[in-house]
Amino acid sequence: MTRYAVPCGTIVFCLFAFWLSTQFDRVPPILLRGMQPADFPQMVLLLIMALSVLVMIFDKPVEHPPIGPNVWTSMGLFIVFVLLAQIDMFLGLGVFAGGLAYAWGERRAWGIGFVSLVSPALIFLLFDQAFRIRFPRGFLTNLWYG
Repeated sequence: MTRYAVPCGTIVFCLFAFWLSTQFDRVPPILLRGMQPADFPQMVLLLIMALSVLVMIFDKPVEHPPIGPNVWTSMGLFIVFVLLAQIDMFLGLGVFAGGLAYAWGERRAWGIGFVSLVSPALIFLLFDQAFRIRFPRGFLTNLWYG
């Protein structure tokens, strides 16, 4: 019974978030560039719910060891990301990606640097160029947006 608790909790959370996303303002079709503001979050939430159902169906129960130090380090890095995102979201993403790579065992400086620079750049270009979603202004995004 407990193996269903986390996927069901995830689905309930996603349903609540989906409902919240229906409260977003709609952009008039004449001004629309890409998707409506609620479309992308709703697609992601539907994917998470579908994966949660698959976990309930196919995942076999496993006895897990206690939470290791890498998990706590990752949570701490998430807090660092939230703080740095106040300055610039992509600065926070770069520090988070590099710190996460280091915390989980990457020790080559070029590997950490690659992850720190390429991951945020790809995320930015995907959303800015492909989805036409502008990010909040910050230190680095001001360089791009002018």
